[in-house]
Amino acid sequence: MAESEKNLEISSKASSSSSSMLLNRSFTMHATAADSSLPKLNYASLNRAVSSNKFYNSMESVLSASNSFKGKVKQLRNLFEPKKSSKKINLNEPESPQQHHLIKLTKPVKSLSLCYNNESSIRLPGTEDRIVVYLTSLRGIRRTFEDCYAVRMIFRGFRVWVDERDVSMDSAYKKELQCVFGGKNVTLPQVFIRGKHVGNADVLKSMYETGELARVLDGFPRRQPGFVCGSCGDVRFVPCGNCSGSRKVFDEADGVPKRCLECNENGLIRCPDCCSS
Repeated sequence: MAESEKNLEISSKASSSSSSMLLNRSFTMHATAADSSLPKLNYASLNRAVSSNKFYNSMESVLSASNSFKGKVKQLRNLFEPKKSSKKINLNEPESPQQHHLIKLTKPVKSLSLCYNNESSIRLPGTEDRIVVYLTSLRGIRRTFEDCYAVRMIFRGFRVWVDERDVSMDSAYKKELQCVFGGKNVTLPQVFIRGKHVGNADVLKSMYETGELARVLDGFPRRQPGFVCGSCGDVRFVPCGNCSGSRKVFDEADGVPKRCLECNENGLIRCPDCCSS
């Protein structure tokens, strides 16, 4: 009996110790799980909160910058654009003096003559019977080449003969143009009609659009549609017949080659078929 009682006590103690160990393990497991999970959740929530705050702050800065830019653009538009009147005019109602004044202001203004007049101080002597255009055929400067080409096409549309003086083909034309303008360097092209200075490409385009150029060119003889000079192809220059474009001729008296005096620096002369001078 004594042995059985001792065995019962030992078993009860073992069971109690094992149960206590299980309780302790569960407690430590729950405690460690809780302790390990809580900081992670707190850190994640803190990181999310920080990132969301940074995102909203960056968005607010972008919106404020865009609003300030829009405000500056609106101020500039208010400075340079005319203010639109919110008041509407009803055409069915009888006109009041104020409405009549507004209607007069909204009518388009007639364009005035820009350049061609008899009082022009710049003249080109010896060209009272023709149209003279100083231009260039080189494409070094795109805007200059496009303006020269546009002027040529406008005159070809009217089918009038034009004395085209290409400064890139003959440097004497450049000196001639500078002498006309008193030694000043001017842009190309420059147009003269009946010896009077008209202007550059912008002036000629505006005259063409308003119809003034057609009135000025009235009286000039017209050529056949699609006419092209058979000798020069409307280039206005041909190779020199004296030196064949070499710019040198052989002097039999001295027995040495000399400079040809009939052509320019490029060995060219004016076309004898389509150019009178």
